[in-house]
Amino acid sequence: MNKLLDYIKDYSKIVIHRHVRPDPDAYGSQCSLAEIIQANFPEKQVRVVGQEVDSLKFLYRMDDVPDDFYAGSLVLVCDTANKERVDDQRYALGEVVVKIDHHPNDDPYGQVNWVETSASSTSEMVYEWYSAHKGELTLPVKAAELIFAGIVGDTGRFMFPSASPKTFQYASELVQYSFSRPALYESLYEIKENVLRLQGHILQTFTLAPEGVAQVRLSTDMLESFNVTPMEASQLVGTLGNVAGIRAWVFFIEEENIIRIRLRSKGPVINQIARQYDGGGHPLAAGASIVSWEKADEVVEKIKEACLAASSKL
Repeated sequence: MNKLLDYIKDYSKIVIHRHVRPDPDAYGSQCSLAEIIQANFPEKQVRVVGQEVDSLKFLYRMDDVPDDFYAGSLVLVCDTANKERVDDQRYALGEVVVKIDHHPNDDPYGQVNWVETSASSTSEMVYEWYSAHKGELTLPVKAAELIFAGIVGDTGRFMFPSASPKTFQYASELVQYSFSRPALYESLYEIKENVLRLQGHILQTFTLAPEGVAQVRLSTDMLESFNVTPMEASQLVGTLGNVAGIRAWVFFIEEENIIRIRLRSKGPVINQIARQYDGGGHPLAAGASIVSWEKADEVVEKIKEACLAASSKL
């Protein structure tokens, strides 16, 4: 964290990346950094890159960056655990790459790694970085809104265990800025009718095993019947979080020639399972990919084993 400001001062061109299929924390950390840097160093050229997501365009818009812009540039990669998940693999063209993340550092790519696994979100880390240099840096209102959105998104509106006393302290400071929280919440959690109908289908058809493992399988045909994209379906993973009797759950979402795995847990550690399928994440929230529905059965069995192992330790 202490080196980041020095790197920013040293470079006139800065490109900021985040992970593919972004969530509010990816946008929040990436774009708030851009806002802070540009506001405090207006002479610098700061760009944000990555595929835009319709549901998050209201937060910020991405830039078009030519390849030659990366020459002699500083690249910051936010909220991305492993290099394969960096949105726009041109990040490696930068002169120096800095990883800024709160996931376990299983893939320490780049020249510099600032990783805080105790942080609720990468957006929280950005605010902590700003706070450490408050005498030298100012925080634009838009940056405060983006950071708050990222924290809200990754803590499930402050309901997840990752929301620490520090998280609430930072949130209390951020809400003093003049952005509209009601408007932000409305935009973050507005849901389209077709996605809501799919959510109803999920609640009616999910299966729950005696071990406390629930699963949902969404094929391409199913998604097309509801006119829902795989990205939109992924946003429904938290749907089962309040169902009594569920200890861990998994969504299998088919996307072209791959099946995305979205794992969630109320206690059993599931990121170790994700790593077995070239994925990763937090102990209670992780993701991976498989290539066949037969593998889905294998994943479910491993989740059951994790739940049984956790029960034996109680």
